[in-house]
Formats: sequence, C-alpha cells, structure tokens
Amino acid sequence: MMADSTAMDWDNLDTRGSDDSSIGDAVSGRGDGASHEEGEGEDLYYIPERRQSLDLGPSPMDTSQWHFVDQALPPAQSYESLISENREEKTGEEGSATRVQLERADSFSSCYSIDSDDCEKLIRRERIRDAATDDIADSNAESSNELVLIQDPAEIKHPSLTLKFTFEALTETLKKLHKNELDMFSRKLWSHYPQHFSSYQSVDTVDIVDIVDRLVASFGCESSVQITRTVLVSLNRSKIAEYLQSLCIENAVRYELRASLKKKFWEETITDGEKVPLDDIYTDLCVLSAIDNGPNIEHEVVTVEKLNTKKTPDKQIPLEDILSPEMVKEPFGELVYLVGLAGSGKSTFVRKLVLDWAMERSHHHLSFIFPLTFRELNQFSDATVSLEKMIWTVYPETERLKIDDLKCKDKTALFIFDGLDEYPGVLDFSKTEIYSDPCEAFSLHVTVVNLLRGRLLHRHLCMVTTRPRFYSYAPWDAYYEEIEMRGFRDADKDEYFRRRFKDPGQAAAVIEHVKSSKSLHVMCHLPLFCTLVADECQRAFREARAASAARLPRNLTYMYTKLLLTLVRQLRKNRAPDLGPEKEQAFLMDLGKLALTLLEKGQYRTLAADWVTELAMEAVDKSGVCMLYTITPYVLFDEEVMTFIHPTIQEYMAALYAYLSFKNQDKIVFEHSVNVKSLFKLSSKGHRMMELYKAAVDRCLQRQDGKMDMFLRFLFGMACKTNQELLSPFLRSSAKCEDMTKDCAALIRKIKEPQHPDRKSNLLRCLEELEV
Repeated sequence: MMADSTAMDWDNLDTRGSDDSSIGDAVSGRGDGASHEEGEGEDLYYIPERRQSLDLGPSPMDTSQWHFVDQALPPAQSYESLISENREEKTGEEGSATRVQLERADSFSSCYSIDSDDCEKLIRRERIRDAATDDIADSNAESSNELVLIQDPAEIKHPSLTLKFTFEALTETLKKLHKNELDMFSRKLWSHYPQHFSSYQSVDTVDIVDIVDRLVASFGCESSVQITRTVLVSLNRSKIAEYLQSLCIENAVRYELRASLKKKFWEETITDGEKVPLDDIYTDLCVLSAIDNGPNIEHEVVTVEKLNTKKTPDKQIPLEDILSPEMVKEPFGELVYLVGLAGSGKSTFVRKLVLDWAMERSHHHLSFIFPLTFRELNQFSDATVSLEKMIWTVYPETERLKIDDLKCKDKTALFIFDGLDEYPGVLDFSKTEIYSDPCEAFSLHVTVVNLLRGRLLHRHLCMVTTRPRFYSYAPWDAYYEEIEMRGFRDADKDEYFRRRFKDPGQAAAVIEHVKSSKSLHVMCHLPLFCTLVADECQRAFREARAASAARLPRNLTYMYTKLLLTLVRQLRKNRAPDLGPEKEQAFLMDLGKLALTLLEKGQYRTLAADWVTELAMEAVDKSGVCMLYTITPYVLFDEEVMTFIHPTIQEYMAALYAYLSFKNQDKIVFEHSVNVKSLFKLSSKGHRMMELYKAAVDRCLQRQDGKMDMFLRFLFGMACKTNQELLSPFLRSSAKCEDMTKDCAALIRKIKEPQHPDRKSNLLRCLEELEV
C-alpha cells in the first residue's frame, strides 16, 4: 500500500505538471510558465530520479545523478537581470512542479530539491556564487584572448614619451583611419579588453578622443602605443602602424637633439674664458625688416649726412617673430638672410633662437632645428657628403631619423647656416647643377646650394647669417627675404651692462663711465664693442678692492685698437688663412690711406666700383672693417657703395695710417702742411716723431667743420705706450715702443689760442686721451 500510494502521488504530480505546461514551455519561457517566472525569478528546480527502493529510513537520498537545467528568461528581461546575484526571491509561491532550469554544474552550490520523505514538498535553498571560481574563470577567459603585442612596451620606454605626446600621437594616427576602420579598431579593443572597452560593444559612433583617453588611462603611454600598433597591423593597416612608430622615433630624436643643443648653446664665454648662462646676459637685439640701411651715423663731433636713401625707417622685428608661422606663410619666408655688420650680434641672436626652441619656449611649429655653422661644415670641403650624412655627423644623436621623413607636409625643419662669410668659396647659384636626393653624396657646395634652393626637401626653412658680402649670396631662382641686424639700441646698452655685472654698484659705475664719453656710448651699439668694454671693466674691478676704486678704461683709442685686433686677427682666422705680417701691414696701409683721403674730402662713403677688388673683399668679407650696401639716388637706378662700419672707424683708420707711415716708413703723410712755426713755441730739442703731431695739429686746426677732430684724438692716443704695445704686431721689427705722452702733452700746451673755440675743446679731449 505504501508503494502504491507513493506511486499514485508521483503520477498525480506528473499529471498536474503536464496540464499546466510542458518542459518546452518552461525552457522557452512561453505560456503560463511566464507568470511563474515573474514570481520565482532565478529560483532553481530539478526533477529527481524516482527511487527504486521504498526505504524511508533516515539516510539521505542519492542525488549524484541529478541533472540541473537553467531556467529560461523571458525576452523582456534586461542585461542587468541576467547578471544579478542578489535578486529578491519569493518562497511558497505556487507554480509548476515540473518546470526545469538549465544550469551549469559549477555555478551554484545547491538548488531546490524534493526530499524523499516528502516528495511533494518543495524545499528552497539559497543560490551562492563562488567568487573565487568566477575570478579564475574570467582570468582564464581573458588570458586566452589576450592581445599579443608586436613589441615589448619596455623597449620603447623613453623620457620623450610623455602623456601629452602620446595623446597627440595616438590621436593623429587614428585620424588616418576611415570610419568603418575606426569601428573595427574599437571592437578589436573590446574583444581583447572588455573590462576597459565594454561600452564599445553596441556603440554606433566611436569618438577618437575617448578611445585614446581610455587607452592611456588604462595602460599607460608605452603600452598604449604598442596596443595601437598591434591592432592596426591586425587590421592590415601596417602603413599607419609604421607612421605611429615613426612619430615615436622622431619624438625621441627631437628630445635628444634638444638636450644636445641645450648643452651646446647654454653658456656664453666672457672675460678670460669665464662661462655664464646665455639667458643671464642675453639682451634684445634690434632686427629690421629690410637691409641697405647703411652704418650708424651718430657722431660726437660732427653731423654726418644720411648715408642711405631710404625715405621711411624699416619695421623692427622681435626674435619670436623671426620665422614665425605668419612669416613662413609669406612667399619669401622660407629662405631668410640675416645680414649684419661684424660684431652686430648675429651669432648670439641665432644661439638664443636655438636655445629657446630647445627649451620649448618659442617656435613650437618647428619640428627640428639644425644649426650648422660654416666653420663646422668646412670639414666636408674636400669630400662629397649628402645632406643626411652632414646632419648625422654634426649631430650623431639624429642617426635614427630618416631624412625622408622630413619631406612630409606636417614636418617643418629649420636649417641655420651661421657665418656665410666663413665659407671659403662663393655660392654659385647660376652654374651649380640641380639635385633633389638628400641621401646622395655631392660636394659641400652642391649640397648647400640645392638645400638653399629648396630642392632637397619638400618643406623646410633656411636661415643664413652673413656680413654684407662683395659677391651675391642668394639664389636667383628662389624666393628669399633679407633682414638686417642692427645691434643694440640705447636702452639695450644699459640693460646689457646690468645683466653682465650682477653687482648693481658695478653695473651703475660702468653705465656712468660709458655715458661720460659720447663716442664710447655710440660705439656700444655693436654688441662686440660692448663685450670688449665690459671685459676691460671686469678686469679693473678684479684688480681693485672696491668698485669706487677701480680705474675704468678712459682711453678711447685703446678700445678702438682692441676692436681692430679682434676683427682683423681673432675673428678673421675663421674666414681666411692668415695674411702674414707684410700683407697685413699692406692691407692696413691701403685701407688707412683711403680713409684719410675720404676724410680730408669730408666723405664717408664711396662707390664700390672705385675700390680695388682685392682690397674690398678683404675689408668687407674677411676683416669686416667696412660694409657694402645699395642706395637708390634716382628712380630705378641703384648703386653699390662702401663705407666703414662707423664714421669713427674711418677716422681711426686714417690716424692709424699716419702713425704706421711714420713708424714703418719714417714718412709724414702731410707733405703739403703749412708752416707750423706760427702755431708752436718750438724747441730745438725733442723727438723727431713730434713733427708728425705738429703737422697733424696744424691740419686739424685749419678745419672749421671739425671733421678732423676725432682723427687728431686717435693719433694722440697712439702716443701712449699701452696702445703702442697693442699696435706692435703691425710695426716693423726694428720699431721701438716709446712713451710719447709727456712730449705730446707739452706740444698741446704750447699751442697758441686757436682761431675756432671748438677746436680748443677738442685739444682738451686730446689731453684726456693721453691720460694727463
């Protein structure tokens, strides 16, 4: 009876289940089972196997053969309900006892069971997820689908790979993909990294910025780059992957080049080899928008007529505007010649421009800057060299850079050729063959000419610094612009000395000393002259215990002699072989004779055609004592003229000619001098050289315009022993250095009252030049 009753109850249970729904209805979620699902949620059911034995003892049922099936969910349920672990469930609710739910055996620890003691009683047990098991399963799933990178991120680790660069590089790279390719790229990321890009599974439009932001935030700079490259290769976009790699290489090269340029241009040499940071002493320089402005004509004694023919002054250009994006857009802006006198500050200007780029303070639109002085390039003068090899040799840190990459439209490289006047040859743009391969080796001349013509690279900029040259230096078949370096303005002179001398007391003393002599202050428009004055003052401060006790150089002739020696000897060595004593003396004599001839005529400029070619080339291109420029005296009529770099330089050279003529040739240049006995109380005794000074004083006092005043002052200054020692390299070996200070001072005091009062004040200046 017990067995029959049990069998009958089980049959009734099966009958009820078949009346309510079928197993198929339960699995598919259709029919009446739906209402039960809404109440039960994710409850679990199973159908136990009927026991063969009627043993109702206390031993538990054998459930080893039970099969679990998850319950099907209706279509209306959301993705969140599928993964819900803590959904509130109801108990004791009626439903079909035969409904089953398919379930993975490892997902749950227990389920509903029908105990053998009461087969009709549904016992509900809590569903528990094994978190550790799920983590292991997820980890295994991720590792099996992990992206294999084409390169270890550690291999590209570099200080240049910053967050800013990585973001910009990845953004620019992904912009090269089409829309459908970008969608595929994002889905690839989702498939390999679902935990970071899960939202990309169903998004129609993908934002590049969002992709890059998630990549960098999730994986860092190095891994983001390598993930992007790997995915691009998997999409058969290897060219774009190579583009990203080239961006990283260029960025690393740029970083190392900047570090090299910082080291190279960080410091400036001042007094006795002492080095100071360039930023500490650099002072703004005046650059004008056009050339042919002629020399500075400001003068202490006379009013010099305007030497150029320009009707309006040119515009001043600050450093940051040189080769700026706006300037480059102009048709003439890709090739710029910076023209300036010797010592006007061209090289210092270039050093500051390069340092600012290396420090990322200006010219951010330039991808690379390659400063190449002709002094460095002369090492290739006897061999063939390609542009690529030339860059790699001067800057070895750029060897990983492919020169072809500089041909891209989005790359702008600047080549700075500093010191064209140091190039031993002449750039011939009319007869030089044209080439366009930057990797092919040619002579240095051919490589430089084709680079300046714009033939070797698709898009690049060139800036060339040069003195005004006797021969043409610009290509006839290319656009170019010429700007002029003018040196310091008055305010800049004071600022330079404040920067040079950190002690405010010393700086104030130097500024006051320079302003006490108008000629000294005027000549400080040349930064080179400022440097010479500062060096002398620095030595004086070191020798004195206090700034007030320092004896600053008051001898104007001494400073002009220092300038001449710097131009003719020190700076000339980089431009041409040494002349030798005899040729050097001949050059100074010829130039001085011309200076005196023009001075006596009251002229400060002459036509270039009237100069001997060799003398002009030496004076303009090599020694830098003179300058060449163009004037337009009439409409549509241009003339090339030559002048000394300042009117006082012409007067100094004329005095030097008179001094060297007597010392080397025992000759007085004033052969037709008037009788000097009427002006002097002559003594039968005295040095023979005093005849030169007597004739010079007589000639100067005859002039009412004062154009010989500075000449006389310089000539008396050369009587001092210190100046004679400086000038000794220009004297013949048998010449002696004798101190003529006392004799010259006595000569001036014996002069009768001059006819013109202004000349008397100049004689007092001559005594100051003698330091008595």
